[in-house]
Amino acid sequence: MGNRILIIDDEIDICQLLCSFLEKKGYSCDYSISGNKGLAQLKKSDYDLVLLDFRLPDMNGNEALKNIKAFDNSLKVIIITGYSDVKTAVDCIKLGASEYVTKPIHPEEILHSVKSALVEKKTKASNEQGNAEQRKKKEFVIGKSKAAKKLLQLVNVLAPTNMSVVIQGESGTGKEMVANLLHDKSKRFKNDFVAIDCGALPKELAASELFGHIKGSFTGAINDKVGHFESANGGTLFLDEIGNLSYENQVKLLRVLQERKIKKIGDTKTIDVDVRIIAASNENLETLVEKGEFREDLFYRLNEFMVDLAPLRERDKDILLFSDYFLNLSNQELERSIESFDDEAKLLLANYSWPGNLRELRNVIRRAALLCQGNVIGIKDLPDEINEDGGLIHEDDKEEVIGDLKSVAERAERKAILRVLAHTNYNKTQTAKILQIDRKTLYNKMDQYQIEFKKTYG
Repeated sequence: MGNRILIIDDEIDICQLLCSFLEKKGYSCDYSISGNKGLAQLKKSDYDLVLLDFRLPDMNGNEALKNIKAFDNSLKVIIITGYSDVKTAVDCIKLGASEYVTKPIHPEEILHSVKSALVEKKTKASNEQGNAEQRKKKEFVIGKSKAAKKLLQLVNVLAPTNMSVVIQGESGTGKEMVANLLHDKSKRFKNDFVAIDCGALPKELAASELFGHIKGSFTGAINDKVGHFESANGGTLFLDEIGNLSYENQVKLLRVLQERKIKKIGDTKTIDVDVRIIAASNENLETLVEKGEFREDLFYRLNEFMVDLAPLRERDKDILLFSDYFLNLSNQELERSIESFDDEAKLLLANYSWPGNLRELRNVIRRAALLCQGNVIGIKDLPDEINEDGGLIHEDDKEEVIGDLKSVAERAERKAILRVLAHTNYNKTQTAKILQIDRKTLYNKMDQYQIEFKKTYG
């Protein structure tokens, strides 16, 4: 058998189905039907990856994920969730999950996610993050919108320098891809680009991950370990979700940035390091500084230049460009030959608010490519959530609308409200102003059409 996988899901039928499928593909597979049982199973045996259902009878996905990462930070975790839980699934990405897949489960989609996660695990274990092949896999389409052009200009100016950069933007906006671009266009491009997710680092293991340790320096240190700073020497170190680093570890990081030297845990000698730091956060670091949650001196040490990434909903000119890009990737990954999107699907994609940004778009396109029965993706291949948010009429609904003028008018009105809400990021005042109605009328219309105010998330 190959890599070992643990499935944690309270639906036994799903567990057995996935185990059977994955074992036929050469994986060793076990399952548990609750969070606590799954955590106990992890402590009994060695696993490479966990398939974790977000909704468990004894704990939610965030809680289970934190416990898994605290036990073994190297374990890859893929979240299984309903499409209505995409917001929470993206939150799990912040906590260290590798990916999420939405129900209903499609075995081939699961298989692709499993393969990708295990390849990433193997790559990181062998310190190959910075080689040319990996960077090629992370090619990033900038886009053609005003925000995209501004971003490219900044990248071209910043890349040749050694300035530390802070990249801020909502989750899924492509912060790591921008960091990769900065590295690839810099004088350090021949050396490693090393990425570390600070949000997934347990407090007690962060120093070991960042700076390394020597054998016997603490319980469980059975071998010498090279830290990320040493691995990135001569190259670039990308510190994702830097705002989640504990205060204690912020102090240690500041000292290293000031002295440009590291000391492994348990060692007496220091090692000189030449590393460019690129940090990223989905929260406003200045706000965290004001709240006392992030050290001001560390912020100014990191923030030699700030890059703000616009969310996808503010880059509507880029949505279809990215859709085509992700479709090409999906064709390669899934061995499909989908040619394009039909006009209705394009309209729907362009008008959806994309709260999960590029990460959500990538997942939606990959899923559509998997489900598409022909050569062109239509609205039937897209999730219901996107159909509802985009406000288009389903093919199955057309008969009930034809000949009913009131229904046609109501649907058109509902679609207009949804589109303006998406455009304003669900800002009530701006939406009412654009529609030229007062807020009370907007509330009444939304109640009539059963539209809920949604909050976008980072």
